[in-house]
Amino acid sequence: MRVCNLSSGSDGNCTYVETDNVKVLVDIGISASETVKRLRVLGVDAKDIDAILISHEHSDHIKGLDVFASKYKTKVYVHSQGVGAVYTKMKKLSAKQIYSFDDMPFTIGDLNVDTVCLPHDAVHCSGFILSCNKRKISIITDLGHTNDVILNKISGSSLVYLESNHDVEMLKNNPNYPYKLKIRILGKLGHLSNLDCAKAIEFLAKTGTKQIMLSHISRHNNTQSLAYTSVCKYLASVGIVEGRDIKISTTSINMSTIFKLN
Repeated sequence: MRVCNLSSGSDGNCTYVETDNVKVLVDIGISASETVKRLRVLGVDAKDIDAILISHEHSDHIKGLDVFASKYKTKVYVHSQGVGAVYTKMKKLSAKQIYSFDDMPFTIGDLNVDTVCLPHDAVHCSGFILSCNKRKISIITDLGHTNDVILNKISGSSLVYLESNHDVEMLKNNPNYPYKLKIRILGKLGHLSNLDCAKAIEFLAKTGTKQIMLSHISRHNNTQSLAYTSVCKYLASVGIVEGRDIKISTTSINMSTIFKLN
């Protein structure tokens, strides 16, 4: 498998996943033109994308979907409970291109796709667990909290893109964020804080995960360095050393590390 996050954060989320036979995108929250440009950096032609997996209907996850999928006739996979919320925002995309899934695993070529419902203030938000040839990755962003179902689903993943959205104190003290927005982000259906992310990583480190990509980092209530140091500090307090027991890296609105999982 080859995996690369093309963009992560409130300005747009998009991850590329490739197997020997399949090329897919998980979300497409950047413009279609920018997606095409970033795929070219990977040596990938946009017309060769076999499918787009959509987590939920928020614009930072579907911004480029309508133009890209309608132009390249790409199949679009959305949870059955969220299809309506996504499709009503489309103007060009044909309904025939949309494939709904439920809570059972399915396949796209040689890529096995499993999903987990994430607690977020969307009609339905899906996390994705993708595997091929005994390699497993998980993409888990946009969730207000974790639970045993989520953690057990993604345990054993070689690579996890996990939300580390905000520093709680930085968010609380942000004078530009209204009270209602702060409550939304901090709530059980909002976004995962650095500390809650670190606690999830503690579990994952003990169940075999070797690489975490801190994702969906807020531009206004966090920084890459703060997310990284906060997570590493907590892990150290429970005896887990970054670089020895698990590798922690960050994503941004720019393309991040390309992983090749053999």
